[in-house]
Amino acid sequence: MRLILLIVLLHLSTIVIAQDDLFGPSENKTSRHGFMLNGNGSIDIPGADMAARFSNSFRLGPALLYKTTSNWLFGAKFDFIFGKNVKEDSLMINIRDKYTTYSQNLYEFINNDGQRIGVPVYQRGYAVGLSAGRIFSKSKSHPDNGIMVLTSVGFMQHRINIFDKDKSVMQLRGQYLKGYDRLSNGLFVEQYVGYAYFSSNKLVNFTVGADIMAGFTQGRRDYLYDVMRPDNAKRLDILFGVRAGWFIPMFKRNSEDMLFE
Repeated sequence: MRLILLIVLLHLSTIVIAQDDLFGPSENKTSRHGFMLNGNGSIDIPGADMAARFSNSFRLGPALLYKTTSNWLFGAKFDFIFGKNVKEDSLMINIRDKYTTYSQNLYEFINNDGQRIGVPVYQRGYAVGLSAGRIFSKSKSHPDNGIMVLTSVGFMQHRINIFDKDKSVMQLRGQYLKGYDRLSNGLFVEQYVGYAYFSSNKLVNFTVGADIMAGFTQGRRDYLYDVMRPDNAKRLDILFGVRAGWFIPMFKRNSEDMLFE
């Protein structure tokens, strides 16, 4: 009888241990590793020279990161920069007439047919670079989650997009347009700090935080028609952003995951 009772107790203890391993062991888990496809979006407030030319803007784009088992991150990113409010008061001043009205994103002109039309202007640009950083985790049961610090360096470019859709203003056609668009580009450095979360089932994976991008750019047009001078001044273009991103992880499975799957 005692032998039967002992066998039953041993069997029950084996079932309990197996269930504990299956639904979440109490011992430390191993951080997962592999590639992550990341979609990012941010709302930016401009600073320094960027604030003198543009208002608030947005960034949207993908990133590809590789995460190691020690939570180091390496990868590349691309951001599309766009906004609708332009602050250049002198923009196209040489081709406006005294009846012209304009706002931060719409200018009126007399077109080739003698009609008054509205020409919208926008902020457009992009940033492409390499990234490196780390996730600092304090959770032994969820080692993938924690404070995410990511530094990126690369190339950025921005300009004023003058959108004369029908090309009905003679002065804004072809090469003439380059004399107004304020094209600028150069190197950038970006620092992001936020929280990264990865669910156990890989369905909910995101990051939310703040970043700052500093662009060391320069005007790239030989001559600006409206202000009658070259555009080669060096600039400091800063963007203060609140960013959110969604991860699609492609982590390699650990041996214990395959054992209890």
